[in-house]
Amino acid sequence: MPARPLTLLWTALLAGLLLALPASAARQDMKAITPRIIAPLVQMTDMDGEPQNLSDLRGKVVIVNFWATWCPPCRAELPSMNRAWKKLDPDRFAMLAINVGEDEDTIFSFMGDYPIDFPVWLDQSGKAARQWPLRGLPTTYVLDTRGRIAYRAIGGREWDDETLLQKVRALADE
Repeated sequence: MPARPLTLLWTALLAGLLLALPASAARQDMKAITPRIIAPLVQMTDMDGEPQNLSDLRGKVVIVNFWATWCPPCRAELPSMNRAWKKLDPDRFAMLAINVGEDEDTIFSFMGDYPIDFPVWLDQSGKAARQWPLRGLPTTYVLDTRGRIAYRAIGGREWDDETLLQKVRALADE
């Protein structure tokens, strides 16, 4: 028997609500990637228009977050990422927010409500996102000190959670 239109509507609404759940409702784990593979080395610009290259961060553990301002789970997790950044030693760790498909003005306006103290890189064309194995936004990768993908997290997280931060810190001690 085919689904009734009202049932389909409720299913769509429920799916939309689940996508918009705050990061605190998200799982607090990351998938370990084995074997570890070298992260795609793409060049982008930062919010000041300066060229940036991921390879310049080798030697540090790097948290790479792909996001967009229109993405509810992205917005929900950004405050916790900012808190996590303040707990990490910038000599051993780096955190990047790679915005996919938006311009500086959109991001700058957004940051008035969602301050981001760590670097924001721009992937306006989506070229970088196509080179990484993204399955949606937000997707976050944690790279070891040799630039290899050690962990992947699809969906929002509370990044200042000590469970996650312990795994991130352990990579710096390998």
